[in-house]
Amino acid sequence: MKERIQVFGKFLSGMIMPNIGAFIAWGLITALFIPTGWMPNEKFSALVGPMSTYLLTLLIAFTGGKMVAGHRGGVIGAIATMGVIIGADVPMFLGAMIMGPLSGWIIKKFDKLIEGKVQAGFEMLVNNFSLGIIGAILALIGLAGISPIVQTLNSVMEAGVNFFVNHGILPLASIFIEPAKVLFLNNAVNHGILSPMGMEQVSEVGKSIFFLLEANPGPGLGILLAYCLVGKGDARSSAPGAIIIHFLGGIHEIYFPYILMNPVLLLAAIAGGASGIFTLNLLGGGLTAPASPGSILAILPLIPVGSHVAVILGILISTAVSFVVAVPLLKIFGKDVNLEENKNKVKDMKLASKGMTSITESSKAAKGSSEAAITKELGVIENIVFACDAGMGSSAMGATVLRKKLSAAGLSHINVIHSSVSSIPENAQIVVTHAELRERASHSNPNAKLVLIHNFLSAPEYDELVEELKKGQ
Repeated sequence: MKERIQVFGKFLSGMIMPNIGAFIAWGLITALFIPTGWMPNEKFSALVGPMSTYLLTLLIAFTGGKMVAGHRGGVIGAIATMGVIIGADVPMFLGAMIMGPLSGWIIKKFDKLIEGKVQAGFEMLVNNFSLGIIGAILALIGLAGISPIVQTLNSVMEAGVNFFVNHGILPLASIFIEPAKVLFLNNAVNHGILSPMGMEQVSEVGKSIFFLLEANPGPGLGILLAYCLVGKGDARSSAPGAIIIHFLGGIHEIYFPYILMNPVLLLAAIAGGASGIFTLNLLGGGLTAPASPGSILAILPLIPVGSHVAVILGILISTAVSFVVAVPLLKIFGKDVNLEENKNKVKDMKLASKGMTSITESSKAAKGSSEAAITKELGVIENIVFACDAGMGSSAMGATVLRKKLSAAGLSHINVIHSSVSSIPENAQIVVTHAELRERASHSNPNAKLVLIHNFLSAPEYDELVEELKKGQ
């Protein structure tokens, strides 16, 4: 069930994340040039409406269609979504997330239906006219039928959100958001659910709190600071480096293992998140666009006029609350073992329960065979892929760390890239990923060897893999 939720959430966020640059451009223009912006300019602010109505919506639709049926699916997704856009008087982000993939699926089914039945020399004619005709029909359907349905869904969602806001219970969202983040649903929650809602709100009031419900770095920062103060062993020594990567780099996945090794710390994350939301809601804080990654350096430029105090206080208070709650929890429930021992025990239990072993466990457990035989099993390694949920944050950092270790060991000829766990390249021989993403990595590339880690920053599996590869030279 968790894997299915991750995959569905990844599909939703996959329509938003590749276009984050466009959303940031829109957010900056909004923050600068609208009448209440930093530098009000009537001419420049004229970009805000068309960008949200057409540019961003069509980018979402194109990306959704492309995910299903390649470039051809992207084109028909954009065509069909124009009908939804014209039939509504509000930005149709939700409509784009429906019509884009749906149109791509329809053209994909049509292409499969006529495969092998087109006379030689007529392929281009059939491809172009089929896309045009089906796209035109879907645009008309979108205008007449889908647009009213999506507007109704938007109204229902808006009413639900207003209920939470008006009754002051929006902070309760942290009860769901913080555990979902630790289960690597952070991108799904942020970009698949909260960002579209936030963009709708920005189009109405110029800013949105929804961009900070998941992206607020405060709860994670407070927990890492608690580890710096009362943590034990490697967890304490690695926490300062994790703070820099988390707070400045915006890679929130870095603190997830610190919660997974002491799950009771979820209480600290929830308390921190709820207090931050309460502060933001009370003081009217919000951003003009999604903060991606969730770095303080990405958040500051997107704060509109008059919201700096609210946003900064929201981050600071959530940090302080999560820290205050985490310290006694760590003192009471913190185990007197180092981080690596804890991670290995968790990994052993998970893999043993599923009858599986990673590359590292295989080498340790193979008492009857020589180390050379285990190394030989890997073959000549040329391509290693570091995979994370979105393929942009923690995987990029992990690939950099592993690349440096390989270079120091004289193995710089091995190609190390990063990718989404749902689209691991076929030529990957070894895939390094977090243990929570094992199932998705196995399905994405079942032929690759898996190296499962629990800490992106200081995983012992990095060094073990390097040693394994050195023996294979």
